[in-house]
Amino acid sequence: MPLAVGQVVEGKVTGITNFGAFVELEPGVTGLVHISEVADVYVKDINEHLKMNDTVKVKILSMQDSKVGLSIRQVQERPRQSKQSFEDKLARFLKDSDERQSALRKNTDSKRGGRGGGRAPSL
Repeated sequence: MPLAVGQVVEGKVTGITNFGAFVELEPGVTGLVHISEVADVYVKDINEHLKMNDTVKVKILSMQDSKVGLSIRQVQERPRQSKQSFEDKLARFLKDSDERQSALRKNTDSKRGGRGGGRAPSL
C-alpha cells in the first residue's frame, strides 16, 4: 500500500540527532520526526523519549520529493478533559482566588507587624 499524507504507520527509529529522529517506514523510505513533533511536552533531549531501533507509530505530515515529515505527537492519545460547566469552573476559580488572596494578606500582614499595630508615634 503506498504511503499517503495523513496516514498512521509503524516505523523503526534508525537515527537520532539533536533536531529529531529518522524513522524507516518501509525499506527505502525514511522520514524525519522533528523534535517538536516527538511529544506534547517540551523535549530538551530527544534521547529521553526515543532510542535506536524503537518501533513507533507515526503520522505522515508531508511528502515532498524524497523528504517525508512525520509526527509521533499527533498519534499519541491525549487525556480527555472533564466536561465541567462554566459555573463549576467559575466557582472553582473564585474559591482558589479567595484562598490565594487570604494567604497573600496573611503574608503581607506578618511583614508589617500585624493588623492595626503600626509604629508608636514619635515625640
